[in-house]
Amino acid sequence: MSGQDTRLTNHEVTICLAGGAVLGPFNATWTRNEGGDVRELVREYDAYLQGEKQHRFKFHLHDTYTNTVHTLILEFGNVTGICDHVRLNSHTD
Repeated sequence: MSGQDTRLTNHEVTICLAGGAVLGPFNATWTRNEGGDVRELVREYDAYLQGEKQHRFKFHLHDTYTNTVHTLILEFGNVTGICDHVRLNSHTD
């Protein structure tokens, strides 16, 4: 195994808002060295739910399937839940 982890994790992110609205699902790909804020979004929201003040409002989700970036600007007070569905890559070595 090499020193750098270049494996992709493929996420499908759905954001539920107060009042019942839903944003997404958004495809997003993340690697250790590149990619968007998909993991940071979940970490920041989790910290917010545990009582921390929201520090970030803008998150970029990189979609390598369509070669696009989704920019989300969120106020966590209006978010009721985030679903981060991760598709694991199966591999044989």
